[in-house]
Amino acid sequence: MKNTISLFDFSKKINYKNELLAGFTVAMTMIPESLSFAILAGLSPLTGLYAAFMMGLVTAVLGGRPGMVSGGAGATIVVLIALIKSHGVEYLFAAVALAGIFQMLVGIFKLGKFVRLIPQPVMYGFLNGLAVIIFMAQVEQFKITDSSGVVSWFHGMPLYIMGGLTALTIAVVYFFPKITKAIPASLAAIIVLFAVVLGFGIQTKTVADIAHISGTLPDFHIPKLPFTWETLQIIFPYALIMAGVGLIESLLTLSMVDEITNSKGNANKESVAQGIANITNGFFGGMGGCAMVAQTLVNLNAGSRARLSGIVASLMILLIILFGAPVIEKIPMAALVGVMMMVSISTFQWVSIRIVNKMPKSDIFVGITVALITVVLHNLALAVLVGVVISALVFAWDNAQRIRAKKYITENGVKHYEIYGPLFFGSVTAFTDKFDPAGDPDEVVIDFKESRIVDMSAIDALDKLSKRYSQQNKKLYLRHLSEDCRKILGNAEAVIEVNIQDDPTYKVMPEK
Repeated sequence: MKNTISLFDFSKKINYKNELLAGFTVAMTMIPESLSFAILAGLSPLTGLYAAFMMGLVTAVLGGRPGMVSGGAGATIVVLIALIKSHGVEYLFAAVALAGIFQMLVGIFKLGKFVRLIPQPVMYGFLNGLAVIIFMAQVEQFKITDSSGVVSWFHGMPLYIMGGLTALTIAVVYFFPKITKAIPASLAAIIVLFAVVLGFGIQTKTVADIAHISGTLPDFHIPKLPFTWETLQIIFPYALIMAGVGLIESLLTLSMVDEITNSKGNANKESVAQGIANITNGFFGGMGGCAMVAQTLVNLNAGSRARLSGIVASLMILLIILFGAPVIEKIPMAALVGVMMMVSISTFQWVSIRIVNKMPKSDIFVGITVALITVVLHNLALAVLVGVVISALVFAWDNAQRIRAKKYITENGVKHYEIYGPLFFGSVTAFTDKFDPAGDPDEVVIDFKESRIVDMSAIDALDKLSKRYSQQNKKLYLRHLSEDCRKILGNAEAVIEVNIQDDPTYKVMPEK
C-alpha cells in the first residue's frame, strides 16, 4: 500500500478545522449508505441512521484507532436479513446486542491480535474487491423507482444530468486540492454540486428520493421477545456470524489505517468498543454495524488525524435527524456518488497490479480469489477466511518440501542425521522417508539443532520411527532439542517412547 501512504501526513497535533470539516464530510457520505442498507434489509430508514450515530460515537470515543469511522455497515446487516424476514425486527435487536457481547469478549480475552495473521495478498484482494463493490453500489444510484414500485435505469435527459453532475463532482474532488487544501475536496464537491443544482434549478435525484430522515432521539428499548432457550437458539448463530463479520471488517480497517498512518492501533480495545456500540444499538433501536472502509478513507483524505472527526460526524447525523433533514434531503445524489467513486478509486490497490509479475503465483491466486468472493458474494468475512486458509495451506506445503537431512557416520559407528527445516504435519512423510532402520547401524542420532518439533503429528512420527528402530534392536536418540521442543515431548511421554540424548548445549531430560 505504498502508493496510498504518501497521500496522508499524520501529525500528533490536532487540526480542529480539519477535524470539523472531515466530520461533516463523513456524515454526508454515511447518510445515504446507512439509509440504503436499512431499506435493503426491510427496516425503517431511521434504524440505519441511529446505527450510524451510535456506532460512530461509541467507537470514536472508546475505540482503539483514531481516524477510523464506524457506522451502520452493509456487511453486518446483510447476514441478518434472513432473521429479520423470519422473526421480525425485535429478534434483530436481540441478535445485535448478543453479537456485541461476543465482540467484547474477543477484546477482553485479547484475541484481536489474530488479525496480524492476515497476509498482504489477502489485504490486497480484500481492498480491491471492496473498491469494486463501492463503485458498483454508486452505479446503482443511476436507477429510479416510480410510484408503482417499478425500478428502472435512468435514460435520456435524467441520465445525462446525473452523469454530468457526477463527472463534475469527480473533477472537483480531483482538482480542488491543487487549488487549496484548506477545505476537504469531498466537502467542497458536495457544496459546489448543491449550489449548482439549487442555483440553476436542475431536476435530479436527491437524498429525499431514497428516504425521509427526520426523526427524534433514539429511545431505550428492551427487545420484545420471549427470554427463553428457544429464543437464544434462534439468535445465537446470527449473532455469532455478525460478530465475526463485524470484527474481521473492523480489524482489517484498523490494519489498513495503521499502514496508511504508519502508527499502531489497539485491536483489542477496538473489539471492546465495537461490542459496546452494538450492545447500545440493540437497546436503542439501531441495526448495528462495524467499521466502514469507504467512510474511513473519506475521513483520512479530508485531513482527519484524531477521534474528533468521528465524534463530529456522529453528532452531525443526530442533528440532521432532529433538525436538518429538510436541507440534507435536497443534496443531489450525484454529489455523493462522485465522492464515493473517487473513494473507490483510491481504495483500489493499484500497486498490486504493478507488481503482479513479481509476486509468487500463489499470492496472485489468493488476491484474485479474495477479490472475487468479495465482489460476487459481498461476504467480506468469508473472503478473508478463504484467503487466510489458502495462504496457510500454501505456506504449509512450501515448508513441507524444505525439510532436509545431512547424514554421516562417526568413527565409533554411530550414524547421525542432521535435520534442517520444521517438523510438522506437512513434513512428517518426507522426514520419515529419509531414514533406513534396516540398513542403519545399531546406534542412530537425530540432531535437531537446525530444526523444530512443532505439533502432535511430528511427535507421532518420532514415536513410530523410534519403534521401527526398536524392532530392529537398534537405539535411536534425539539431540539438540530446544526448550519448547523438549517440553512438547515431555508432555507427550505418556503416549510416546523416544530417547532424548544429553548434550553440552541444553539441559535435557535423562535418557530412557
